[in-house]
Amino acid sequence: MSMQPEPSRNSNTESTGFDTMLGKLVIDHGFITNEELQHCNNELAAARKEGDPGTLRDSLISNDFVTQRQLERIRKEFDATKSTQSIPGYKLIKKLGAGAMATVMLAEQKSLNRQVAIKILPKRYSEDPNYVERFYKEGKAAAQLNHPNIVHAYEVGQAGEHHFFVMEYVEGSDVREEIKEKKRLTEDTAIEVMLQSAKALEHAHSKGLIHRDIKPANIMLTRSGSVKVADLGLARSVDDTDLAKKEEGRAYGTANYMSPEQIRGKVDIGPPADIYGLGATCYNMVTGKTPFSGKTPSDVMRGHLKTPLRAPDELNPTLSSGFCQIIEMCMGKELSERYESMTDLIEDLELVKQGDSPHFAKPAVDLSTLTLQSDPGMPSAGSSSGTNGVVRRDQGNSLADNPLLLISLAGNAILILILILVVVTSS
Repeated sequence: MSMQPEPSRNSNTESTGFDTMLGKLVIDHGFITNEELQHCNNELAAARKEGDPGTLRDSLISNDFVTQRQLERIRKEFDATKSTQSIPGYKLIKKLGAGAMATVMLAEQKSLNRQVAIKILPKRYSEDPNYVERFYKEGKAAAQLNHPNIVHAYEVGQAGEHHFFVMEYVEGSDVREEIKEKKRLTEDTAIEVMLQSAKALEHAHSKGLIHRDIKPANIMLTRSGSVKVADLGLARSVDDTDLAKKEEGRAYGTANYMSPEQIRGKVDIGPPADIYGLGATCYNMVTGKTPFSGKTPSDVMRGHLKTPLRAPDELNPTLSSGFCQIIEMCMGKELSERYESMTDLIEDLELVKQGDSPHFAKPAVDLSTLTLQSDPGMPSAGSSSGTNGVVRRDQGNSLADNPLLLISLAGNAILILILILVVVTSS
């Protein structure tokens, strides 16, 4: 596919701008080195002496330094950046990321000489009142919150055709990237991430806001180790009954981390939904696996509703029992099985962090209970399902695991019966 602008576009200036910047762009993207760029420029200079009006694009492709698809992607990013250069007071630097709903740019706020992140609503959504309304609701929701563990909101507005939301720039990574790189996080790290996230959400809940989309990608990690909860795009006020009724019966959130009540599209979504999402996120952190899997989002959501949760320490035996109990209580399928508030969850996390047992979360089963395995076809005596639908294998030994002890007890029982018969007969 040719990357030259169509004649009808009348965009010579735009094309020239891209051609002028192409060398810098391919280096910034890591596609070529300075030496390779110099080689292409020398090649072009020699060709032009021979009357061949070649371009840098042609030279890059002919030398196999970049592909046509890579050039197309760079061009799209260049066009998107160029079209958003008119946000007053800000100088756009580079794209940080893009999703289905928005593009996020790194920018410099000129008046304060600081770096910020700007979320920009794509033009195709800017003409839809529903998308625009949700976009502004996110900015206004974030503006209500002032907490060190929440990404700060600075400004929301419109410049020309573009709606934008300016927020704190968090330099670092997110939990999703950490899991991808390290496979799973240590218990100490997970407790700290969960604790700081819970404090952020406790603050949001005190302001009447429910996040509704807690997941690894929305928990940022600064280079100093601080946690920042981000993306309030699905946040809803508990007092917004009109929106709640409008959304009734529809699932809003991310399938892998969505609470059962969100999946069912309940009207009264409250703090327990975020508690469930945080528990599911932590499960992913310490096991490297999402709580439930499936071929489709519907399969995953069905797991949240019906499938017993596999105990996290079965996937990661290094986890402490207290921390597992916290995760399992966060992910109770029924509200009555879950923490009532982030405050209670924070108390338990602080206790486990200090090496103590949690106050609210309890073991799924009593490991001190000994049972006999009477039928080989029945479940193992050491395997049971707790009240939260958690599949757990007891670590203790049952009588069935010690046949000598079983024979000894049976023998003693027979002797006692004989003695009783002798006493009864003699009397």
